[in-house]
Amino acid sequence: MLSLFEHYTWATPLCTPCLDFYTLKESEFFIMWLPVLVVLALILLYRWYRQSQILENLSDKYVFITGCDSGFGNLLAKQLDRRGMKVLAACLTEKGAENLKKETSSRLQTVMLDVTDSKSVSSAANWVSITVGNAGLWGVVNNAGFSFALAPNEWQKVEDFSKVLNVNLLGMINVTLHLLQLVRKARGRIVNVSSAAGRLSIIGGGYCPSKYGVEAFTDSLRREMRDFGVKVSIVEPGGFLTMMTNSIDGHGNNLRRLWENLSTEVKDSYGQRYYDQYMKLLQSLIATASPRVHMVSDCMEHAVTAVYPWTRYSPGWDCKLYYLPMSYLPTVISDYVLCRSAPKPACM
Repeated sequence: MLSLFEHYTWATPLCTPCLDFYTLKESEFFIMWLPVLVVLALILLYRWYRQSQILENLSDKYVFITGCDSGFGNLLAKQLDRRGMKVLAACLTEKGAENLKKETSSRLQTVMLDVTDSKSVSSAANWVSITVGNAGLWGVVNNAGFSFALAPNEWQKVEDFSKVLNVNLLGMINVTLHLLQLVRKARGRIVNVSSAAGRLSIIGGGYCPSKYGVEAFTDSLRREMRDFGVKVSIVEPGGFLTMMTNSIDGHGNNLRRLWENLSTEVKDSYGQRYYDQYMKLLQSLIATASPRVHMVSDCMEHAVTAVYPWTRYSPGWDCKLYYLPMSYLPTVISDYVLCRSAPKPACM
C-alpha cells in the first residue's frame, strides 16, 4: 500500500496548475500585478492633478453667497476674500453683516437678504446686477439654510413644513432664477448646499424633503446649463457644528412644543417613552456633529475656483462612510438599520 506521502507525490502531476500557483515566487507575483498597480497609480495621479488645477484671474471674478451671517457661508466669504475674489455676501441681519466686514478686506461687500421674501430677493438681484456690470457674475453659492421642527411628521402641521421649504428650497430656487442670466453671461458656477439628509431621510419634518428638492432641482439645472458653459455643483455635508445644529435648546423646545400640542389620542398612541427617546436621538445627532466646519467651506471654495469642479461634494466621514453607502442599499436593508435605532411607540 502506498504511503500518504507517496500517494500525494504520485497525484500531484494531475494538479499542475494548482502546484504552479502555490509555488509561484513572491517576486513573480509582484511582477504579474505590477502593470495593474502602475495603471491605478497613474489614474490617481491624474485625478489629483486634474482636481488641483485652479482658475487664473480670480481677482476679477464676483461671487454671490447667501447665508453669510455665520456658519459655512461666513467662513466661505472669508476664504474667497483672502483669495482676492470680489465677494458679495448676503446676510439676514445687520449685525451679521457688520461683523463680517470687520474680519474681511474692503473688497467684500454685503447686502441684506431674506430668501423667503420675493421683494428682498429681487432687490438684492438688482444690486448684484449693477455691481458686477458687464463682467457678469462668476459664482452663486446658495448656502442659506434653516432647520426647524425635527420631529415625527404626524406631530406637525403643514405650516411647520412650509417654514423650512420656503428657506431651503423655494428661497434657493428664487435666488438662482433671479441671478441665472448673470451667471450664464460669465459662464460661471452655481453651488447649491444640500445635505446628507438629501440622500437619506433620517428624521421627520420638512428638512429632509427640502434637501431632496435641492438635489432634484440642481440635477436638472446642471443638465440644462451644460451647453451654456455653466458648471453646477451640489455640496452634501454630513453633521457639522454650526449655529443651526448647535442650538439643542431650540430644537428641544420645538419638539416639546409639538408634543404638548398633540391630542390625547395621538399622545397615547406614541407614549411618553417615545417622546423621551426621540429627544435623546435628537441630542445624539447634535452631539456627534463635527466642529471641522472648514471641510464644507473648502468644498464650496473648490467648486467655485477649480478648473474642473466636482458634480457632488460629500464632506464629513459620517456622510462618506454611513449616509451615502446606506442610501445605495436596498430599501429593505436601510429601513431595517434605521428602524433599529428609532424610538418605539407605546402601541408596540
